[in-house]
Amino acid sequence: MTEPSSPLGIPDYRRFWIARFLTVASTLSMVVLIGYQTYDIARADYGMSRSEAAFQLGLLGLVQFIPLFFLTPLAGLAADRFDRRFVACASLCLDITIALTIAILTWTDALTLPFCFILAAAHGAARVFSGPAMSSIAPNIVPPTLLPRAVALSSIGFTGGQVAGPAFGGLIFAAHPALPYFVSAGLLGVAAVLIISIRPIRAEQTSKLHPVRQMIEGLLFAWRDRFLLGCITLDLFAVLFAGATAMLPVFARDILQVGSEGLGLMRAAPAMGAGLVALYLSFRPLAHNVGAKMLWAVAVFGGATIVFGVSRSFPLSMAMLGVLGAADMVSVFVRNTLVQLNTPDTMRGRVSSISGLAISASNELGEMQSGIAAALLGATGAVVFGGVGAIVVTAIWAVIFPELRWAKTFAPQYRRQPQGEGDST
Repeated sequence: MTEPSSPLGIPDYRRFWIARFLTVASTLSMVVLIGYQTYDIARADYGMSRSEAAFQLGLLGLVQFIPLFFLTPLAGLAADRFDRRFVACASLCLDITIALTIAILTWTDALTLPFCFILAAAHGAARVFSGPAMSSIAPNIVPPTLLPRAVALSSIGFTGGQVAGPAFGGLIFAAHPALPYFVSAGLLGVAAVLIISIRPIRAEQTSKLHPVRQMIEGLLFAWRDRFLLGCITLDLFAVLFAGATAMLPVFARDILQVGSEGLGLMRAAPAMGAGLVALYLSFRPLAHNVGAKMLWAVAVFGGATIVFGVSRSFPLSMAMLGVLGAADMVSVFVRNTLVQLNTPDTMRGRVSSISGLAISASNELGEMQSGIAAALLGATGAVVFGGVGAIVVTAIWAVIFPELRWAKTFAPQYRRQPQGEGDST
């Protein structure tokens, strides 16, 4: 049989791509609107000041991270031991329940801050199992020669969902606050059906180790590959500081005064920039000097964050959000391609869960850091501080992880230091 020229020529990959798009669009719409409602409830119902309400957004990020921190090893192991379709579908069913609960509470005007925190934590638990399972499906249904294009196309689906979900959710939220959650529940149901219709996927079982030892095995694999470790930790600490998106409800409601519709557009802007870059990379994947390009991209991410923080122009703010999203996509592409091409399938779920934990830590703990910084420095000061921090982290990582500067391609045998600086085998 002739191998397809594109991953989209594979029916299972098409189902996976659509399901990924619907999942991201639905869950991100929920997360953005929960943040907006949390901030609005804190201001309107609890009489909190702007800085106090911003701190609640930080707490919202923290409660999403706690289940991720504790459940990540189990989630990676589950993706390696069980049918990845069923693991993904179980997490989608939990998110459907969460969406319907928020919809009903919003419809009956019974949503309070404690409910927001509890449901956000439940979503964090659902996402920790969904991430490794979904990330590990594509390599099982796409030939290795098409995997870099599949990663780029998957990123397009991911960023497309990031654009469509918040933008559409913000618009229909203005019609009725409960409506986006009902829509999200329906779309998540469709995604679950598509995932389960993919041919059975079960990772090859080669390890006879105890489950705890298998989890440690995944951690050691990521720790020993310094290029992989540098990529993961660079993203972790750079985005941990530069958490501009956490402050978007503050900018939308009180600084730029553009409401929920403007919030949806601003939340979609980074994904729009990322989507354009992902589209380009699907035709022209990065192949040379991948490490240096990733470092420069993170520095640009920090610079765009600084400009966004000081901007009081909605068009300029949108442009900077688009730029930081485009820069972030370069880092995402390098990291995801590296993980997929250089990890054995029997460990892919565990390593993907570690990468996912770092991403989630940077996002959710970044929101917590931004909330604390906003309480001390104000929303503008917090965002500017984060952008500067991302640039400083990039400079430090370029020094302590020279493997990132030396990296020419994704292939392990070529990721070695220059002649004269020691041998790498």
